[in-house]
Amino acid sequence: MNETRRLTDELLAVGVAELSQRDPHLAAVVARHGAPPLWDRPPGFETLVQIILEQQVSLASGRAAYARLETVAGGVTPERIARLDDTALQSAGLTRQKASYVRGLAEVIVGGEFDPEGLANLDDDSARAALIKLRGVGAWTADIYLLMALGRSDFWPAGDLALVAAMREVKRMRSLPDADRIGRITRAWRPWRAVAARVLWHHYLSTPRRRLRVSGAKPSSRRTAAPSRRPVPKGPRSAIRSRKPSRASAAAASSKRGARRPRGGRTRG
Repeated sequence: MNETRRLTDELLAVGVAELSQRDPHLAAVVARHGAPPLWDRPPGFETLVQIILEQQVSLASGRAAYARLETVAGGVTPERIARLDDTALQSAGLTRQKASYVRGLAEVIVGGEFDPEGLANLDDDSARAALIKLRGVGAWTADIYLLMALGRSDFWPAGDLALVAAMREVKRMRSLPDADRIGRITRAWRPWRAVAARVLWHHYLSTPRRRLRVSGAKPSSRRTAAPSRRPVPKGPRSAIRSRKPSRASAAAASSKRGARRPRGGRTRG
């Protein structure tokens, strides 16, 4: 399968069907909760800004910051954002660091140094590398953009702790799998690793649990997530950092339009 082929509702259905035939654990998730939504986002500058603003904060905070930025700038375009100074950006509630990231992104686009539309023509590794070169765009931001905005069908976000926790539950492991074991498992899901990720997120969001406190570190066999007493809710950016209560029945009835999007378990850039 072409690595740059964009995942659609139709391709998602094909991938879910193939994975269900190959992997009984994923098949059990689909049987219990239904097929996962596509959880897509439009590619481009606006989505990159949204993901940057969602780093290390709740989804509600990220959305509120984006709405304020839109009001201050009169629209979130590279040209408008590049013209704003620190005072204007911080008046929208952006931290000094995020203001620098957002304006820097706008400036490299206006200056012709980076073209978000050109990412669609790159393979997964090249697109990821091009994103990570941008100031303020780390591995987590790049991975979520590839999955949700570029719609890559065979991309796996290696640093996502929510997916690791879901994999442990679905595969009935005694502890969190390390990178080598994750690699062995996910290789068997090719060329539908991004579809498998959505199935695992669907399981995570649909299963009542205690909230997990995690850092931005990569998953390893020695890392465990410390539970709190608060139930894990659903959330569009991240299964771990979401806010609203999770209900399996709501997830089973979710659609592409109404479903909440996972944001990934890593939030450090």
